[in-house]
Amino acid sequence: MPHALTDDKVKLYYEETGAGRPVVFVHEYAGDYRSWETQMRHFGQRYRCITFNARGYPPSDVPKTPKSYSQHRAADDIAAVLDHLKIAKAHIVGLSMGGFATLHFGFRHARRALSLVVAGCGYGAEPGEREKFKGEAERIAKTIKADGMKKFSQRYAYGPTRVQFENKDPRGFAEFAQQLSEHSDLGAINTQLGVQRERPSLYDLVGSMKKLKVPTLVLTGDEDWPCLVPGVLMKRSIPSAALSVMPNCGHAINIEDPDQFNRIVGDFIHHVDSGRWPMRDPRAVTTSITGMDK
Repeated sequence: MPHALTDDKVKLYYEETGAGRPVVFVHEYAGDYRSWETQMRHFGQRYRCITFNARGYPPSDVPKTPKSYSQHRAADDIAAVLDHLKIAKAHIVGLSMGGFATLHFGFRHARRALSLVVAGCGYGAEPGEREKFKGEAERIAKTIKADGMKKFSQRYAYGPTRVQFENKDPRGFAEFAQQLSEHSDLGAINTQLGVQRERPSLYDLVGSMKKLKVPTLVLTGDEDWPCLVPGVLMKRSIPSAALSVMPNCGHAINIEDPDQFNRIVGDFIHHVDSGRWPMRDPRAVTTSITGMDK
């Protein structure tokens, strides 16, 4: 099995296909490398596509304590995969937990990003929701410890932003739920405690966002309620960002509506590669409603 080694000696399992400019796919908490199969097949026809399992997700290593998991490590693990494959720069596409990692990769390793797709990013970010989200992360960890992933997955898979997937594609949803049930109990617990619970709010990162010049696409489903307002925040704060909203979609947009997801991301990457992705015109930034405030 191919593995990349991180600076703290954690082995990360990865898969790759295709040739051309590199595109790296970074999975969500409830997913793993298998969640990107549709994207690997589609984009692998014209790009060198890589996906990997985060630490805590076998066949990647599962460090034993939450201290080995953090938002910074999640971003740096993307760089470790690039280093192993001797890739200088790549398009980075992340969903949810992977979207947070992608955004932080832009903060920490901007020179190595051709572009960033920050999808389904925003859970627990709003100031009024921060403590609630941290409490839910702790409850999730306790539930998994008590019941195990197989039982926990039966509840978590049916969250309010995932039922859209079940309604559209029961067969695909059943595959997602089955794969979720196969995750490591310890890895899922430590990821909740080390990454999810401890990551900073997006509202505390506005200063870093304003400095980000990497072409960025913020992408969310219109029924992914926790991500809608944070999506607007990222659009307004990142001067190189566009915001795209997928209609009648929940959280797991890459597998819920892969055709639409692939089209939007593919168009974005094409614009970036052709040198046509714009920075925001400063004239578009104003506190006036009509521009007639002077």
